[in-house]
Amino acid sequence: MIKIRNISLFFILFIVAAPPAYSQVDIAGPWGSRRHEDDHERGEGPDIGDYSGLPINEAARFKADTWTATKWSVLEHQCEPHPSDYSPSFSSMLIYKEINEVTWETEAYKLVIGWMTPVRTIWMDGRPHPSENAPHTWEGFSTGEWHGDMLVVTTTHLKEGWIRRNGIPRSDSATLTEYFMRNGNYLTQVSIIEDPAYLTEPFIRSRDWELELGYQMTPYICSYRDEVGLEPDFVPHILPGQNTFLREYSETYDIPFEAARGGVETTYPEYMDDINTLMRD
Repeated sequence: MIKIRNISLFFILFIVAAPPAYSQVDIAGPWGSRRHEDDHERGEGPDIGDYSGLPINEAARFKADTWTATKWSVLEHQCEPHPSDYSPSFSSMLIYKEINEVTWETEAYKLVIGWMTPVRTIWMDGRPHPSENAPHTWEGFSTGEWHGDMLVVTTTHLKEGWIRRNGIPRSDSATLTEYFMRNGNYLTQVSIIEDPAYLTEPFIRSRDWELELGYQMTPYICSYRDEVGLEPDFVPHILPGQNTFLREYSETYDIPFEAARGGVETTYPEYMDDINTLMRD
């Protein structure tokens, strides 16, 4: 009996003295997109002239006013992928890990987006971001670290892209910060874009996915072709002051034109008082 009690005491002391197990939520797996937020914008696309709720400056507004969707008819743009800050907006994705076979630590996460299947790397090994003179890409350079059960990802070196698919731009000077949070079979991502060129405040949005064990990623093959007979030197644009579609959104939905023009003030709930005043006027 004495020996048994001593053995029991040994195991109790071992359990108490052992350091707590450190675990993180695993975000790897096949994830099906759930467009419960902004389905219209992330599906068929936003309306021309709808800049509402975006903290944009005058430079961004000017660029969007002169943008035209004929850009996507130009051969050089037809197979252009969405940048990593926009591509998850509407697409399912596959996340898998690259493991160090000696330490069994996760060296990187790979994110494969269903739309055009770009592969994005999130480095988890503590490496620094490259020089500001390093090449910029559609996926950028991403590093991640765990904050408890939340994966925080910082991305730099992005090519110039867009915040909204109606011409609202995002410059190549932007920094993207993402927070990935898993709750059971659901994965939520909150992203924050800081852009000194086109935003006056950080732009925040969120996205959700549900675990789909039967989801199978397939290759996306893009081929370009001239379908509308554009001239070889055609440059897609609308001259300043000549975009006849800018008021269509506000008139269709009975929204004051000033509110549709965006700006940081339109991002706050208090702006409803201004909208009510504008509608009375």
